[in-house]
Amino acid sequence: MTRLSHLLGLAISLALMATTTTGCGPSGPAQDDPVELVVSAGVTDRSAMDAVVDAFHRLNPGIHVTVDYSDADALQRHLPERLRSGQGPDVFTVWPGNGNPASVTALERDDLLENLNLRRFNFTMPAGVRPVVTVDGGTFAVPVTFSGIGMVLSAEALDAIGGTPPRTWTELMTLCDKARDHGKVLLALGNETPWVTQLVTYALVATTVYADEPDFDQNMELGKETFAGSDWRTALRKYLEMNARGCFNTAPLRTTYEQTLDLVATGRAVGVVQVASVLSELRAAAPHLTLRMTALPATDDPGDTRMPGAVSAAYGLNPDSPHREEALTFVEFLGSAQGQNLYNRSGATLPAIPNASFTVDPAIREVAERQKDGTTVPFMDQRWPNSAVQRTHFAQIEALFAGTTDIDTALAALDRAYRERT
Repeated sequence: MTRLSHLLGLAISLALMATTTTGCGPSGPAQDDPVELVVSAGVTDRSAMDAVVDAFHRLNPGIHVTVDYSDADALQRHLPERLRSGQGPDVFTVWPGNGNPASVTALERDDLLENLNLRRFNFTMPAGVRPVVTVDGGTFAVPVTFSGIGMVLSAEALDAIGGTPPRTWTELMTLCDKARDHGKVLLALGNETPWVTQLVTYALVATTVYADEPDFDQNMELGKETFAGSDWRTALRKYLEMNARGCFNTAPLRTTYEQTLDLVATGRAVGVVQVASVLSELRAAAPHLTLRMTALPATDDPGDTRMPGAVSAAYGLNPDSPHREEALTFVEFLGSAQGQNLYNRSGATLPAIPNASFTVDPAIREVAERQKDGTTVPFMDQRWPNSAVQRTHFAQIEALFAGTTDIDTALAALDRAYRERT
């Protein structure tokens, strides 16, 4: 189905609505059973999406939404094929930019996303958000959250080891030692779950690369920079140094994302490097904890520190959905102030489309401050030219932790993947 036919279909639908909802005739037949919509979302967004769906049901009793929650890796692997085969959900999570097979650019390239240019949210979306949900001038996803990547720390565990949030690399290393001396680890790390492998790298690269070279992404595109010739090397070295120093739990490659949450919830780990949406999962598992997100320092100058911050959750519409109008209604709700506030209030993130009625969660106050003062940088994969770079990054971090490769080889592999341009 082409985008032109989508727009024609919309016009016909609107015309039919006009003829059936105006005039003096008697009311139509009684409401049938609710239309069933299927939505796919990431497991880390469960509480946020549940809050949205509950409110949507109250406002739209004729539409029932069932949400299928999956791990990010499963979504990235299986969602594109499900859509191609005609078995895809009506509405589904998509990754902003172009970092993986389920990203906006990759799916739009295969005509697997509905054009949302005519939706109301498209006219209130900030200019800074637009590039990661648009392709060639068309909007193909509704952005929902602005999130950060950093350390999510338990105030109770910090107090137990006599520590405070580190502002420098030296303070971070000292805090790793202090946590270990108290029978804890500072940061839970679940590298058995592939997507987790990238997070510490991103948190470090934000400072080691972008503090001095904010145009690094553009320079990569122009061929003026490479992974191997940049301070990605410094970030990978520091990642391994943290592991050698005992900052992480033993056997990260045999630890899953879910197990890292348990380590924090039970006080065996002081915190975890994660996206901000993890706050809702941790609060559900351990409501007694007081949590705070802060940037992961990579130098001894706090003025250098940057935090990855960008559109995190976004949703697309299946162009072949049999319930297109109802799916559009749900997408519109996600883009509304009410939908954005519900999603982000429950998920401890910030609205991708800001509005004055949103109250920032104290746990992510630093993310909001950094968003405002310009000390965030985009999630690295959102600017990569193909999904092979992210897959290569996963694999190379796993190999580095397994001791089967070295930093030079890992960086060379990333550069090869970047040049694939698929």
